Amino acid sequence: MSKKGKILVAMSGGIDSTIAALMLHDEGYEVIGITMKTWDYAASGSHGKKETGCCNLDSFNDARQAAVQHGFAHYVLDIREEFGDAVIENFVDEYIAGRTPNPCVMCNTHIKWNALLKRADVLDCEFIATGHYVNVRAENDRYVISKGVDETKDQSYVLWGLSQACLSRSVYPLGGLRKTAVRQMALDYGYPELAKKSESYEICFVPDNDYRNFLKKKVVGLEERVDGGDFILTDGTKVGKHKGYPFYTIGQRKGLDIALGRPMYVTDIRPDSNTVVLGDEEDLERMDMQVGKLNFIKYDTIKEGQQSFTKIRYKTVGTSSKLSIHQGIVHVQFDQAVKGVAPGQSAVFYEGDDVIAGGIILN
Repeated sequence: MSKKGKILVAMSGGIDSTIAALMLHDEGYEVIGITMKTWDYAASGSHGKKETGCCNLDSFNDARQAAVQHGFAHYVLDIREEFGDAVIENFVDEYIAGRTPNPCVMCNTHIKWNALLKRADVLDCEFIATGHYVNVRAENDRYVISKGVDETKDQSYVLWGLSQACLSRSVYPLGGLRKTAVRQMALDYGYPELAKKSESYEICFVPDNDYRNFLKKKVVGLEERVDGGDFILTDGTKVGKHKGYPFYTIGQRKGLDIALGRPMYVTDIRPDSNTVVLGDEEDLERMDMQVGKLNFIKYDTIKEGQQSFTKIRYKTVGTSSKLSIHQGIVHVQFDQAVKGVAPGQSAVFYEGDDVIAGGIILN
């Protein structure tokens, strides 16, 4: 038994998870690598491209090769059934309800970490680890997620749903590193191809980024059912026909296929009437929103009038805001207008670098 004990490391085959595993191995942990097969990558139309995605055979082999070369065990865990039931069904249901889902948050919250913990228990591993750029610490009888040192890579936004039980056993070796340092470590470890490997930001089960085509394949007759609904302006004026409300997202400007003499944006989606509302850019501005399905991180609740820096998308800096909570719903009052509040997306509340809580935008 190693001095630091056994740790189960999620290895996708990419640079971040590989370096995380090698760092922990060098630190004295007994590392066991595990690669989770969440989706039949070939069936999704990617044709096994090595440079994208995390569920293809090349990625599995890359992870296994690193483990073998450094003398620790590696397993592949098939969680396609759980993934499909929770993540893909939610993805489809949310678009059909006129909302915009975040499947990576759903996967992290309900699938990957639970799968890691279950397998960790079977393998007698005290801890689990991933290559995410975040930090976790114990404070006031709670486990607190905070931003990674490299804010350009910080992934705290997508981990707001993790339970205290998950966080109590999670280790994030890359939280204190910048991406440039991780790439250099890949070179130092003798993996030049890994250091140059491009990163994938697509949804793993929609590798061509065409979620509309994915919905059409998953929901029989959807295209025929929703085609030909009305585009309307914010004042209710009908200005044209659209291809179906599930195929649009709040804030969308491109691909509307309608010419009104000025740039127009999707400002609202109304599934009951198959209506898509268009407006000017300023019509996207909001001063407040409601957030539900909460998970508390730093504190066990939110105080009335609590100040927060609130992020409504991953790649945003966030906006200063004031929070209040009533019957499990957080009301967010922004200090200045924000654009593109999209029901179904995640809202994450920060106090400095710490995650206070997160939830799903309701309206």
